[in-house]
Amino acid sequence: MYDIVKDYYGKQLQGSADLKTTACCDTSQVPGWLKPLLARIHPEVLNRYYGCGLVCPPLLQGCRILDLGCGSGRDAYALAQLAGPGGGVVGVDMTAEQLAIAEGHRQWHVDQFGYDNLRFLQGYIERLDELDLVPESFDVIVSNCVVNLSPDKPAVLAGVQRLLKPGGEFYFSDVYADRRVPEVVRNDPVLYGECLGGALYWNDFLRLSRQAGFADSRLLTDQPLAVTDKELAARVGNIRFYSATYRLFKLAGLEDACEDHGQAVVYRGTVPEQPLCFDLDKHHAIDTGRVFPVCGNTYRMLRETRFAPHFDFIGDFSQHFGLFAGCGTSIPFDTGPAPDAPGACC
Repeated sequence: MYDIVKDYYGKQLQGSADLKTTACCDTSQVPGWLKPLLARIHPEVLNRYYGCGLVCPPLLQGCRILDLGCGSGRDAYALAQLAGPGGGVVGVDMTAEQLAIAEGHRQWHVDQFGYDNLRFLQGYIERLDELDLVPESFDVIVSNCVVNLSPDKPAVLAGVQRLLKPGGEFYFSDVYADRRVPEVVRNDPVLYGECLGGALYWNDFLRLSRQAGFADSRLLTDQPLAVTDKELAARVGNIRFYSATYRLFKLAGLEDACEDHGQAVVYRGTVPEQPLCFDLDKHHAIDTGRVFPVCGNTYRMLRETRFAPHFDFIGDFSQHFGLFAGCGTSIPFDTGPAPDAPGACC
């Protein structure tokens, strides 16, 4: 699988337009605040973008960030601007051709930004312990449509857990399936390279996350994917695929369900680009100034992370009122019709 991915992304694909599932993201989907940052990234780097989501969470100023599967560096160069001169970004990728583009334009970006806070390392995201990376040294780890390409996903999650600071966050976009992908699809080189063959069944992803120490994975956004290439659609059959963005916090002792301790938070409206409402995840849109009841895990995700200064907190863990209402276990993605255009990497 390593050889397949290296060949596909290093030699067969020369740009986003070469993807067989119309996978390149439409620039119209990019939020307005991000467009000026992308405008300062070299065109060749932008042309080699193969992501499936937006991996720029809020409050990155001064943060140390690790980009897993950074490719030619589009996300890394955007994150470097958000981290600023007081922060830093490390990009890791195994494909030499992709890294050559990222590294080849690094000085160009240093001149654009006015500071140098980024470095690239060649290596495997399953073997992060072999790289020059200090345990518990990163505030945020991101990945954009890369974990599905890994043949050893538990090793990836274990490496993330090892490198995050306590209270740190793994914020990543990827492709998931509504069932376990059969071997014939997993072993198809094109389907694997197009981010479909290696997609996890969503519930297996949740299980792997819990095993790695991330007890409460939070879904931010998702959308169904349309495989528009007829030949590829025939090969995947009735499997439904979804592009989704999750956030996983490194917080020891999170409960395995949403438990009600009578707690609440009040958002101060001070996170940049979110003055009226803070979106923790798909089910927690917290209006500014409103007393917002939360489960114990959500309380801790806000109080024991970089988000704490932007909230007021009500209650503690001295009481327990049972399971928090609305804690479900069915498929978390919206299951409506897939859009006509996007493929696996949008």
